[in-house]
Amino acid sequence: MKQSIFFTAVKSFFASAALLIAFQAQAQQLPAGMTIQQVNAHVIDPVELRGVISDGEEPERLSPFVGRPRLQIQGLPKLNVGNFGQDLHARLKDNVTGYAMQLRKNGAPVYTLLWNWAKTPADGGQGWKLDTRMHVASVSKYITAIAMVKLLDSKGIPLDAKIINYLPAHWAKGPKVNLVTFRQLLTHTSGFASNSSASNYNFMKQMVAAGAPTNGSYDYENMNFGLCRLLLAVINGNIPQNFNVGPITDQVWDAVGISAYKNYCQTHIFNPAGVPNASFVPLAGFKNALAYKFPHNGENGWNSGDLASMAGGAAWRLSVDDLLKVMDHVRRRNTILPAGRTQQALDAKLGIDVVKPTPAGNLYSKNGSWSNGGRSEKSVIFFMPEGMELVLLVNSKVGASDDSIRGIIQELYLDNLQGGN
Repeated sequence: MKQSIFFTAVKSFFASAALLIAFQAQAQQLPAGMTIQQVNAHVIDPVELRGVISDGEEPERLSPFVGRPRLQIQGLPKLNVGNFGQDLHARLKDNVTGYAMQLRKNGAPVYTLLWNWAKTPADGGQGWKLDTRMHVASVSKYITAIAMVKLLDSKGIPLDAKIINYLPAHWAKGPKVNLVTFRQLLTHTSGFASNSSASNYNFMKQMVAAGAPTNGSYDYENMNFGLCRLLLAVINGNIPQNFNVGPITDQVWDAVGISAYKNYCQTHIFNPAGVPNASFVPLAGFKNALAYKFPHNGENGWNSGDLASMAGGAAWRLSVDDLLKVMDHVRRRNTILPAGRTQQALDAKLGIDVVKPTPAGNLYSKNGSWSNGGRSEKSVIFFMPEGMELVLLVNSKVGASDDSIRGIIQELYLDNLQGGN
């Protein structure tokens, strides 16, 4: 009996030693700057992302609103900025918990609206400011599209290159995955069809194994942009495509993908635009909005938490000022992309949902929406004619019918076009 206990103890000791040696060997193979402790602490499927509703392509819901009569315009019209701003405030002020909007022309402010609560008195009371950050949800996709265009261009990889050459080698690839291109990811025409908002690592791995059965057809999927964080990490040299260290392989891939994406965007997009410390979590030292129901009824707001596992398709916490700085730099400053390349990306709808023709020129827009228990974060960006950009952040639904903020802005833009030469 004693001998049996002795041999069991010896066996356990050698098993533990073998496991330790294996982990040490794995640690030696980890990508630069990553420790085994970081890998073990990384959570692929965080609980705060369960039960959250992300946006698909938002319906253009509009409640009745008496706008200005549209004039018959000859020549190239211009936006009556003052009337547009007044109409927008009238449309939103009694239908939201709070909002911030700014319209800029050639990078300079021309109209600003700040209204009500970023945090209601139940949460300490904080009014909206231009530097108040909120989770901008799928507006993050535009940031991802710009990052991918910049990276691919720098490596001489065309947008129509196949992604299969950069996906993790250990993933199973289902039917037609070999046909999916970078352009298709950035325009939701990849053929992945999940019917889900998810884009965490394990979910994307399963969907790639299932294949891209409708390749070439439009289907709004967060995972199209979630995959970009892994593809970016491979192309940028953060992790080899064939990286595999056994049981912890997937945790390493997810951790590296998130980190590589975040660092690339900060270095190559946010820093040139003068936006410090862009993040996936509310940061101390920054103003941060909470999400509310409408009406809020004095209830506490919702902090949507750490959204890193959705990086690529969502997750960025940014302010009106942050987004407008990026839009200015990417459109005309040549610090992120050459201006001509930016226009090509807009016309190709890379990270952009809607290109709406108007008498003054095209409106290019990307919206975002993120909800839990009736509490919502809503965002939209517009590239407009006349060198204008607009950003609107709202921290609740819009009225009882949850109207589309993109639809509202498009309608009011058309209502307030004037004159021509």
